[in-house]
Amino acid sequence: MDLPDPAPRDSGAAPVPTDGPLVDRYGRVHRDLRVSLTDHCNLRCTYCMPAEGVPWLAKPDLLTTDELVRVVEIAAGLGITEVRLTGGEPLIRPDVVDVVARVASISGPDGPLEVSMTTNGLGLQRLAVPLHEAGLARVNVSLDTLSRERFAEITRRDRFDDVIAGIEAAASAGLAPVKINSVLQRGINDDEAADLLRWALEHGYELRFIEQMPLDGGHTWQRSQMITGAEILAALREEFTLTEVPGRGAAPAERFLVDGGAAVVGVIASVTMPFCGACDRLRLTADGQLRSCLFARGESDLREILRSDGTDEEVERIVRTCVAGKLAGHGINRPGFLQPPRPMSAIGG
Repeated sequence: MDLPDPAPRDSGAAPVPTDGPLVDRYGRVHRDLRVSLTDHCNLRCTYCMPAEGVPWLAKPDLLTTDELVRVVEIAAGLGITEVRLTGGEPLIRPDVVDVVARVASISGPDGPLEVSMTTNGLGLQRLAVPLHEAGLARVNVSLDTLSRERFAEITRRDRFDDVIAGIEAAASAGLAPVKINSVLQRGINDDEAADLLRWALEHGYELRFIEQMPLDGGHTWQRSQMITGAEILAALREEFTLTEVPGRGAAPAERFLVDGGAAVVGVIASVTMPFCGACDRLRLTADGQLRSCLFARGESDLREILRSDGTDEEVERIVRTCVAGKLAGHGINRPGFLQPPRPMSAIGG
């Protein structure tokens, strides 16, 4: 069930379960943990951060690999089945292969964790094979344009060829499916929807368009400049026949078969068509803060308990309390919505 962007509300202190699955007051069972490995990034995408970047987290504040793995082990015991490694840019982390290997070795009640990653692709040409051998199942790679010049304009870096090489390396290494995440911006690359889909179909990648969200470091997001999911679908339908795939479940992307074949394209319309009612995700920031929603303005501090000899039971209690207090929805479309103080690079996608 999708909720129509319900206004965040607090109906009183939520009872915190002491056992069983990670379920919130709305009955949503949480199975997906997004773990940010770093807030640093080697691109400067215009919709994410200013040209000069944003203030980075202090290195001592970042979770160590042992701390990160401990949180994931506890979460797996509580029913988390998938871990998505994010950033910033996760491939910047020097021990990223070791992180993948250690996380992939963790099992919960439902078996081994599925480990995936969202990346800008710059390090994949070098790391795709060792990451796959370490246990990484698949990757989502950000690519907003097929034009080298536009890529440099959007990312403020001339690294288009490196990203393409990284995507090809991921596919060759067996990271499947390779998903491509694209954000369209009005007047910049909004004429490339069909071209991007044709390219993805030709190479066997799964394309997903994502509405631009109010999570940029410069707080310059404007609704009028956002290309909506409806606009994206309309542009694609001028050249392709799209048939909705039923059974979306908790997936953020609404998926469509392309021209009646097996290939699919996805649209993540977080702003205009929220899917909060089925959300099963939690997010752990690189500095050890647990977030129940990408747009949450509050966080639960796990780093402090990890560094003060806290027990696993204490960590579990914080995780359960965070889930129990999760709001009905992000409320972007409600009066009074405030963008989270942290940008996407510091939250982790």
